Amino acid sequence: MRRLLASLITLALAGAAHAGEVSVAVAANFTAPMQKIAAVFEHDTGHKAVLSFGSTGRFYAQVKSGAPFQVLLAADEATPARLEQEGLAVAGSRFTYATGKLVLWSATPGLVDDKGEVLRRPGSGRIAIADPRLAPYGAAAVETMQKLGVFTALQRRLVQGDSIAQAWQFVSTGNAPLGFVALSQVMEDGRMASGSAWLVPESLHAPIRQDAVLLVTGKDNAAATALLAYLRGSRAQAIIRGQGYGL
Repeated sequence: MRRLLASLITLALAGAAHAGEVSVAVAANFTAPMQKIAAVFEHDTGHKAVLSFGSTGRFYAQVKSGAPFQVLLAADEATPARLEQEGLAVAGSRFTYATGKLVLWSATPGLVDDKGEVLRRPGSGRIAIADPRLAPYGAAAVETMQKLGVFTALQRRLVQGDSIAQAWQFVSTGNAPLGFVALSQVMEDGRMASGSAWLVPESLHAPIRQDAVLLVTGKDNAAATALLAYLRGSRAQAIIRGQGYGL
């Protein structure tokens, strides 16, 4: 028994010795699923993912300035591609880990109809969006309003957050009665958590393909490459799908 116990301890210590840590910049819309994925990733592999959440545009600027992130989970496909072109990401490591879905959401039940006609009603208050210069979901929101022919009329009512997380916060706290947010932010256990929402048809905006990429600072980090592989696995993909994303 003592020999068996000693062997088990040796194996555990060996596993711990090989466990690593990876610094991950994560698009704000992907906060909830990535927190869940990081927990099961650590459980399954022993590697720890240290997560930072924010807008893709700000992460791009930080990586350009030398921030020590090792993996980027962007809210678009253009930013990881640009980092590859600029030599700041490992060529060939980029892939789409999720496809985002945009919703017009209100914390008030019944305020948002199932066709988004509330956008055409006068006097329905401010509308929160993420900064379209920094956040792909904000750009998709602007494109949606332009295609609906309501952007000019609504422009003065828009309030911008730095990220989609801040846009959601404006609506959830009542500072804006309406907002364009990520479907994943208002879903819980595969259903709408609260309020009312209109799922924006994908024909009204460019696809929100969210790409992951290995940054050059992480090319020799086993935990970084393990995380990217884990995102392609069935356990992570089940979480992603359950949070309202396409694959």
